[in-house]
Amino acid sequence: MEVNQQSDWVARSLKSVWHPCTQMQHHETVPLIPVSHGRGVWLYDHQGKRYLDAISSWWVNLFGHANPRINAALREQLDLLEHAMLAGFTHEPVIQLSERLAALTQHQLGHAFYASDGASAVEIALKMSFHSWRNRGQGEKQEFVCLKGSYHGETIGALAVTDVALFKDAYGPLLRATQTVMSPDARQALAGESAADVARRAAADVERMFTERAGKIAAIIIEPLVQCATGMAMHDPLYLKLVRELCDQHGVHLILDEIAVGCGRTGTFFACEQAGIWPDFLCLSKGISGGYLPLSIVLSRDEIYQAFYDADVTRGFLHSHSYTGNPLACRAALATLDIFAEDQVLEANKARSRKLTDALAPLAQHERVSNFRNRGMIWAFDAVNAAPGFSRRFFTEGTRQELLLRPIGNTVYLMPPYILSDEEIEGLAARTLSVFEKTVD
Repeated sequence: MEVNQQSDWVARSLKSVWHPCTQMQHHETVPLIPVSHGRGVWLYDHQGKRYLDAISSWWVNLFGHANPRINAALREQLDLLEHAMLAGFTHEPVIQLSERLAALTQHQLGHAFYASDGASAVEIALKMSFHSWRNRGQGEKQEFVCLKGSYHGETIGALAVTDVALFKDAYGPLLRATQTVMSPDARQALAGESAADVARRAAADVERMFTERAGKIAAIIIEPLVQCATGMAMHDPLYLKLVRELCDQHGVHLILDEIAVGCGRTGTFFACEQAGIWPDFLCLSKGISGGYLPLSIVLSRDEIYQAFYDADVTRGFLHSHSYTGNPLACRAALATLDIFAEDQVLEANKARSRKLTDALAPLAQHERVSNFRNRGMIWAFDAVNAAPGFSRRFFTEGTRQELLLRPIGNTVYLMPPYILSDEEIEGLAARTLSVFEKTVD
């Protein structure tokens, strides 16, 4: 594609496509990047310029673009079944995926309900919690608790348990009121405090809320270990253990939103494994299909499932999506799980994480950087006294240096695919430092 053709392609997109999470007027000065194709950790435009996808295309692409094994699985599935409704029918990919996910939870969460995106999974978990309490004769348990700075999606129910003003404030009149408790963000540590101490303080705030309102609370929803959209706020696994105990004590469901942090992103396949606990509901999406197709899943305990198992239709969970359990998406997820097993990905990521952490040492020690942090395959740091407009400048300069990073405010984060080579690790670290130094002022 010639330069003038590429420009025309961008202009047509701006005229006809309403892009997500975007103030469209900004593209008058920050041009769209027309993507032609992807290979491995790289995206390419129509001129052949490449961009290291260091945020896994919004945290979904685990094993690189155009992954040969996932491609092959999808080609095979295309010749068998592209889609069939899951009401009254079933098929092998959705059965296999459900069984394998249950096994990964040590069969603690043995029932899988399917949708297409993360926000829908959160909606399902909220509705299931409320409805299961009602089916058990405790219909007064209708409230939900979320953490300060939490993000769970932008549909109406999910937005109600989100605490990011940028996304939520405009829609306040549409939303159901929720209770908000302290975040366990380790950056809140007082002098002499550890991350575990912050976790204990935050858990004490949950205990206060439960003591006051447990009879009205259906569930608490948490992003385990890392609250992503609020700026990669990381917390000690102790917090999850303490909240699990409080939920058991006060009769409150625990919903864990692992949409961004599941599928190995924090170092274990499920983030909650690091606390040695299982929730009542676990929400998955993003990386579960390897970044190929929309898919989300809510895993739940048997006692939740049994609360709906009845001859009375009104006691059933009457929630549906047209593409529920889509065979192609499930097949992509199965191929993704195969790669985890065959390549011993979790173990390999430990070495990869150490190498990138070491390579980022100049940034961690930079005088304009604070709170450099890492959990598994997530890195983040905060720019100190950055000039206004830092995130947009960083993104633009990054693309000039073949780097795709999209800061959240003054927080720069890296969530790359799990296939970085040593050369790519060194290049990613060096480019991130270069871009930071050119844009922090």
